Amino acid sequence: MKYYLTALTSFLFQISVFSQPVLDRNTIFDFFQNQQFEEAISYITPALNSDSDNLQILGYLGYANYMNKNLNKAKDCFVNIIKLDSNNIPALEYLIRIANGKHPDISIAYIRHLIRLQPDKAAYYRKMGEIYSRKHLTDSARLFYSEAYRRSPQDSKNAAGYAAILLDTKNITKADSILKAVLDKDSLNINCLRLSVRSAYEAKNYPLVIQPGEKLIRLEESYPTALTQLLLAYYNLEKYDDCIRICEYMLRNEMDGESVYYYEAKAYAKLNNPKESNELLQICLAKSISKTAEIYYYSLGENYEILKNYKKAIANYDTAYYLFKNPVMLYNCGRISESNLHNEKLAKKYYALYLKSATPQTVDEKKAYEFVRSRNLKKKKPNK
Repeated sequence: MKYYLTALTSFLFQISVFSQPVLDRNTIFDFFQNQQFEEAISYITPALNSDSDNLQILGYLGYANYMNKNLNKAKDCFVNIIKLDSNNIPALEYLIRIANGKHPDISIAYIRHLIRLQPDKAAYYRKMGEIYSRKHLTDSARLFYSEAYRRSPQDSKNAAGYAAILLDTKNITKADSILKAVLDKDSLNINCLRLSVRSAYEAKNYPLVIQPGEKLIRLEESYPTALTQLLLAYYNLEKYDDCIRICEYMLRNEMDGESVYYYEAKAYAKLNNPKESNELLQICLAKSISKTAEIYYYSLGENYEILKNYKKAIANYDTAYYLFKNPVMLYNCGRISESNLHNEKLAKKYYALYLKSATPQTVDEKKAYEFVRSRNLKKKKPNK
């Protein structure tokens, strides 16, 4: 908020020479300070209706709409300012923010104009580098990032942006020297720590991944890619306890991708704990297969029942339970084992598993549960 008010003050200073304010500035700034942007818009709009070319009013209204997320209306205000004053720097900067990557060609045109107006401002070159990077125009991105870094190497944003594009082009040595220069002055710079992890991992220099990766953990930062590279570094270094520790940290912080469970499972296997490994691998399976697959396995089971291929019916119901843990599938396996295969031993096994895991909710589920619980297999057979 303070940043935007500062930008607005600069904006109004630049345009005040063109017109005198027709509104009470204190009232408007009270609205802005209290984040009452709807009220500010209502207060300012009538003045614009009577003086549509007033740069100061357009500036007020553009800012209020921008902060109120009315981006199209804000854009109209700033575009009108540019029509009246093509070199208005704050209006150009707001138009770039509004474009925000969705309209890169428009942003590029505005930034080029800003570079002509302020050729020494490194941030404009960095912004151009960001846009070209998103457009996958690597050579252009590298050119602008390098120019931003050359003009302001002390700005860590310029250093990080340039280092990232260097890593994209496999220039690891130069990227490392840039990152080291930043981290020597600021050892807790998040972006440079993250890029240092990436650089060391991509170079397969796994020991060098550890220090910046552990700093990210201590700073409680959540960058899935960097932390995944850290856990893989520990795994490749055969430090399986540390690998598990990083996996658990990621899971606690809701970074629960398949690969996290998978490498934790592999680490447990390396530590001769196959039981824990298998439980994690089951989670991997559940994550890798869509929940709708349960319906498909269930439907396959029903179809095989109709075809009287009872073993395949049981196999599909059993798979559905293994993946998604729906106890009803165990009931179906027990019912077919008893009624169609006449295998009471197998039926008892499935019924026992069903009773152990079932939590019946619907009327039919409760009936099935009570039926199985009271079942005497030697006297009764369940109906399909």
